Amino acid sequence: MMYLAKWKRAAILLLFVWIVVTYLVISPLRCNGSTDEILEYQERLKSFTSQLEALKQKHNNLIAQIRRSSGLNGDLKDLDPSLFESGQGPSEEYENLRRRIHSNTKEIWYYINHELGKLELDDRKAEQVQTILSQVADRKRSLLSDQQKLPELDGYQEWRRNEAANVSDLIQRRLKYLQNPADCREARKVICNLNKGCGFGCQLHHIVYCLIFAYATERTLILNSKGWRYNSKGWDYVFHPISDSCTTAYNDKVLQWPVRYDAKVVSLPFIDSISQKPKFLPLAIPKDLAHRIVRFNGDPASWWIGQMLKYILKPRDGMRKAINDTISKMNFKRPIVGVHIRRTDKVGTEAAFHHIHEYMTHVKDYYDQLELTRTLDARRVYLATDDANVLADARTKYPSYVFHGDASIAQTAATHRRYTPLSLTGLLVDLHMLSSCDYLVATFSSQVGRVAYEMMQTNRVDASDSFFSLDDIYYFGGQNAHDRQAVMAHNTLGKEDISFQVGDLIGVAGNHWNGYGRGTNKRTNLNGLIPWYKTADHLVLYPFPEYKEVPLYSDTRQEL
Repeated sequence: MMYLAKWKRAAILLLFVWIVVTYLVISPLRCNGSTDEILEYQERLKSFTSQLEALKQKHNNLIAQIRRSSGLNGDLKDLDPSLFESGQGPSEEYENLRRRIHSNTKEIWYYINHELGKLELDDRKAEQVQTILSQVADRKRSLLSDQQKLPELDGYQEWRRNEAANVSDLIQRRLKYLQNPADCREARKVICNLNKGCGFGCQLHHIVYCLIFAYATERTLILNSKGWRYNSKGWDYVFHPISDSCTTAYNDKVLQWPVRYDAKVVSLPFIDSISQKPKFLPLAIPKDLAHRIVRFNGDPASWWIGQMLKYILKPRDGMRKAINDTISKMNFKRPIVGVHIRRTDKVGTEAAFHHIHEYMTHVKDYYDQLELTRTLDARRVYLATDDANVLADARTKYPSYVFHGDASIAQTAATHRRYTPLSLTGLLVDLHMLSSCDYLVATFSSQVGRVAYEMMQTNRVDASDSFFSLDDIYYFGGQNAHDRQAVMAHNTLGKEDISFQVGDLIGVAGNHWNGYGRGTNKRTNLNGLIPWYKTADHLVLYPFPEYKEVPLYSDTRQEL
């Protein structure tokens, strides 16, 4: 009833505005002015009359909807959000606050779950604590579920969809312009060698790094890929080339980065070994687009990187058919959670071993929350792994879930078979499927896990709350510093935490998923634990070229 009262107050306010405006328009006409003044008032009256009619119609529509929704069985979802919608979209402040509330709700749960889990209790008290945790988890899911409805009900969702499509289209057209210069021979270029001794996810990120460098320096990217470990014929044999018209540096002199002058052709080292690291590398985003991106996406850096992947990952017909044929056999239905489990060569070197139940805990939590608002016919999981035994193990241990996956893909992902065209096909299937899922559970220590998330960011408006990583927070290998900014002051509690003031930049090493993360206060140079909820991501804006030659909107512009 409180919400209905709010809508009614809005209707009364609109009626009051209509009456006031009517008075302000009509009252000047009562004066004894000159002929010119009267004509001026008449023109004003015509203009205001049309505005008043629109306002009156909106008011009548709102009253009608309130009447339909004011009964005991009335549903607020019947109210048309467009009645309150601003054509300019939400403010940055509103979006930031909405996301911060969502993030802090999760941080409260991480803290309570961790702290109560540390208590050493007898069996009776341990059972009581578990009951409390279960109840808190239910309340947490209810809060998050309610918060996720806000973008659907605040009247801005259509604007977000259209704006995301428009900005993505602009970036893709800028990249195409950059990669297809009018005069290839005279164009400045950057050479990227696809000979990095690592897996496909790592190599994808290497190309992304090269393309961002090209975009920032207004150079056409030349990709040298002959002898590529996944296909010796090169990248262009599997994917469409990243340029339709400029694929060679001719015989121009090639200089290694860094260069002392504006050389015509520059060759890039691997990002891991680059000296004089440019400020435009991730996690920086273009300054000219930042104010648009942050109003529809909660993780602009990964969305920006996803746009690079969108440009380069375009399989040729043969590969596309192989991918589609495999997918068509899987009976893929939604809702579905994607799970990526990396084992083999990663475990013990770059990442810790995680049991299947660690992943399934978050799968269960996702479905428990989803069931608060809808009835499910099944709990589906798409399982991608490089260990062929994991899929059978999951089906045995979790019979109430429907697992989709292809054991043969896992077999081709084994270390001794990994660098083959067949393995590449399987990996592309996994990436496509994982990025198409409603939610992703993975380890971000894995490049494939991060690529799947970046691809998710390209096929929906905002995927920043559609994943859980069991280990690392999101990062880009070789990135510049990842900072968070203190939004609340903190005085050390005398343990492992550090003090900071509002505005301090804190270089973070990760989130411990227990209410704390670890970082270094750049003002005091002290390292230690930080209460995560007292900080927010510090967005790095870089003045990338604005490519004025490319129109802001194409003929396929989405209406705002």
